[in-house]
Amino acid sequence: MRANTLPGLCLLGLGAAVVLAGCSSSSASETTADPDAPITFATTPLGDDPTAENPIEAFAELVEQETGRQVEIVDVPDYTAVVEALRNHHVDIGFMSGFPSALAVSTGEVDSLVAWPGNDEPVSTCLVLDDSPLQTLEDLTPETVVAFADPASSSGYFMPVAMLHDAGLEKDVDYASTFSGGHDMSFIALKEGQVDVACTSTIMPTMAGMDNGMFPFDEGETRSIGESASMPVAVTVLADQDLAEDKRELLLDAVPNVFVEDNAEALGAMMQAMQGTEPILEPDAEIFRPFVEIAAVADVDISDLG
Repeated sequence: MRANTLPGLCLLGLGAAVVLAGCSSSSASETTADPDAPITFATTPLGDDPTAENPIEAFAELVEQETGRQVEIVDVPDYTAVVEALRNHHVDIGFMSGFPSALAVSTGEVDSLVAWPGNDEPVSTCLVLDDSPLQTLEDLTPETVVAFADPASSSGYFMPVAMLHDAGLEKDVDYASTFSGGHDMSFIALKEGQVDVACTSTIMPTMAGMDNGMFPFDEGETRSIGESASMPVAVTVLADQDLAEDKRELLLDAVPNVFVEDNAEALGAMMQAMQGTEPILEPDAEIFRPFVEIAAVADVDISDLG
């Protein structure tokens, strides 16, 4: 079920992630329907704990059950690599949060297959160790080091940067920033004293005390000094625009049936990311437009959406 890590992707830095226009396809797109063709799914790693149940594996198994097709998981290093894999027709689908989905749709070369709106609740929180002298966002100084997960992460970058901006704090002026490479890496850096603050999804602290490799803290070891606003779109299943029509129809039918309450335990954080909202099939790009203003705070231009 799990394929090897996808080689040869055109990986992007933060500046290139703004336009997502640097690579061209080198693979032929799927032009004919093959009833036996597997569904390929690009995903970023979800932690290194071999004992934890992997929701990506559970998702693949459930899609296989719903579609009757084999699902191959393709590991890629970050969100922008998922987008490039889709744009270059290397994979069929990818599971992304709101901002990288908006970036992907803005290229005009990636489809939003299914989207889940936000639920008007905070999506990000900035955590400190319980014994930290930082009590509120007002305590941050230019020497305070804040860890963000990934330059294209909704809950681990865009939303907390917007929250800090709304509090009168500008990145790399009123506080120092660093990208850890992932939510779990931010927590490791926080635990080891390499950073003072780790900004992440509000889902993560709910894992405290569960021996989950994604959040290596017990209850009471961390506390929040601020929470962000909500997002217009929580998560999206993105698709290659040249996805074979039979696969598209199978997935449009299957994906909403996968993310149901009966599968919540197996899907774990993936299910929580839906925020309990109802899915929208093949949403119009307009649903992503509210991200433009928030993205501008992080110096990312996605104003060409649509």
